[in-house]
Amino acid sequence: MAKQNKDSRCSFCHSTKQETLMLIEGLDAFICDKCVAQANEILTQNLAIEKTKKPSKQVLNLLKPKEIKAHLDQYVIGQDDAKKVLSVAVYNHYKRLNQQVSKDEIELEKSNIMLVGETGTGKTLLAKTIAKILEVPFCIVDATVLTEAGYVGEDVESILTRLLQAADYKVENAERGIVYIDEVDKVARKSDNPSITRDVSGEGVQQALLKILEGTVVNVPPQGGRKHPDQKMIPVNTSNILFICGGAFDGIERKIANRLRTQTVGYKVDKNDEDIDLKNLYKYITPQDLKSFGLIPELIGRIPVLSHLVPLDKVALRNILTEPKNSLIKQYQKLFDYEKIKLIFEDEVYNFIVDKAMEYKLGARGLRSICEAIMIDAMFEIPSQIGVKELRIDLKYAIEKFEKTDFKKMKAA
Repeated sequence: MAKQNKDSRCSFCHSTKQETLMLIEGLDAFICDKCVAQANEILTQNLAIEKTKKPSKQVLNLLKPKEIKAHLDQYVIGQDDAKKVLSVAVYNHYKRLNQQVSKDEIELEKSNIMLVGETGTGKTLLAKTIAKILEVPFCIVDATVLTEAGYVGEDVESILTRLLQAADYKVENAERGIVYIDEVDKVARKSDNPSITRDVSGEGVQQALLKILEGTVVNVPPQGGRKHPDQKMIPVNTSNILFICGGAFDGIERKIANRLRTQTVGYKVDKNDEDIDLKNLYKYITPQDLKSFGLIPELIGRIPVLSHLVPLDKVALRNILTEPKNSLIKQYQKLFDYEKIKLIFEDEVYNFIVDKAMEYKLGARGLRSICEAIMIDAMFEIPSQIGVKELRIDLKYAIEKFEKTDFKKMKAA
């Protein structure tokens, strides 16, 4: 640091030490009190000018629906209908954000989406995968923890807290984001009749979601949790936030079957029902079925796009094991590759894993559980063994390891 003496001068105005009230020392320079005051005034003026400037509208790079679907195809097997719906919705969301609003122009409205499908069919995976190519903030929230304001649980505003966190607390970016609400079927009414008493985790949550889905300014607690009177809130406008809701809606097949005048098991009632696919009643789902399941009409009206995911058959499960970029088999092979060991699965093992997944009705998630049951001993023992260069998993080995587990106790009724 430079040391002051009688010849020291301000590096900006060259005033001597005697001509100033104070001369502040720097690393290799000095600055006087007059220059500090002048710099502070300039800084204050420039900041005031910047605040008056309107932020320029960021133009997003539009991805065509086919490009979005092509990316989804690399990671998610099948579900073409749901992929198309998501691709178009995200593309239209981009266009809404890029439109220049004027008095004589038609204003585009957002179309929130509802994805319905059995557990393990890929609803959450679709949401996570589409997040990889988005240029807008994206978050996934779980509806099971939401309760009405004032009760134990999380307020509905916590949904937007997570979106703010994904946007690094930049409100302008968060207001262009996309939110995936998982397990939305868990907030259904406990009965089809309007609730007489408080339904704090069901109908109460649905009513709290209405304004957020439609578009309003919500005061969001920055760190989530409950609101407090003295807490500083962040106002967030939800008009341009796209909401994608997903749920299994377990048992809704019976309501669809009743509406179609058929049965999930047994004979058809009407000859006109011969072309109904009893193995996939989700394809016939309508807003009326969601209402009979327990969603209030006001909520259904704010989620106009309804799509379904088809149940996975053996062919789809077989492809899920090996085809995607991050397929289960490739993940296990990568784990053993770190140990310089080549992992080989015989084709019969794939068929065995798929058959067990179908038997236990666990969907795609069940594939991972069954693979873990087969591979756990190998992953425990082989890293400690020296000289192993290759591990081959045959059907006999897979059956032997699987039989040692407690999967039989998990078998679906």
